[in-house]
Amino acid sequence: MSMGAMKESDRAAAVRVDAPGGEEHAARGRGADVPRIGLARAGAAAEGEAGPGRAAAPPREYLGPARVTSAEAGAIAVELPGGQPVAVQMALALPYEPALDDTLLVIGRDDAYYAIGVLHGRGRSVLSLQGDVAVHAREGALSLCGDKGVEIRGPELEVQAGKIRMVADAVVQKFASVYQRVSALLSVQASESHTVVEKTSFTKAKNATILTEETVTVNGKQILLG
Repeated sequence: MSMGAMKESDRAAAVRVDAPGGEEHAARGRGADVPRIGLARAGAAAEGEAGPGRAAAPPREYLGPARVTSAEAGAIAVELPGGQPVAVQMALALPYEPALDDTLLVIGRDDAYYAIGVLHGRGRSVLSLQGDVAVHAREGALSLCGDKGVEIRGPELEVQAGKIRMVADAVVQKFASVYQRVSALLSVQASESHTVVEKTSFTKAKNATILTEETVTVNGKQILLG
């Protein structure tokens, strides 16, 4: 084999050996122009991270608790656990008026946040319906309970029941006038009874009996019998 042929083959082999390195170098040059997704540049702040002198941006998507910081004139503002303040719209099944420091369940994406639940609240729920409203527990009992009381208001109250049972520690009744009609027996049992009538007291009965174990006292300017 001639020296010229050897040199030609050596040159071809050198080209084959150096070609991958050249392609790799070209690929590295092209890869420098391709952005690396998900990797922050060295020295640059990540997206949503607070820089010096500015508040942290709210997360793009959020579902969780938030504390009410403002509830005036229907404008509700809450604070997310990271400290980011956002405005929310109430999106509950029943109308609710949140109070300060309530904890709401908030869902949001981008700049839209909605309150979809109440985790801890001290506000008011107002249910207002147009026209007549009937509440009926079909084949069951209806129970109304309030930790701080139950209040009923209206120009007229009517109660129809087969039996009424009242149990209370104390009862206070104030009326302009009271009319009672009992068709059978009226029985009152008390430890003590005290009745004060400012003007006239009138009692009428077919038969009347006053029975005491000890003393009966009748005191008045005039006592008329017969």
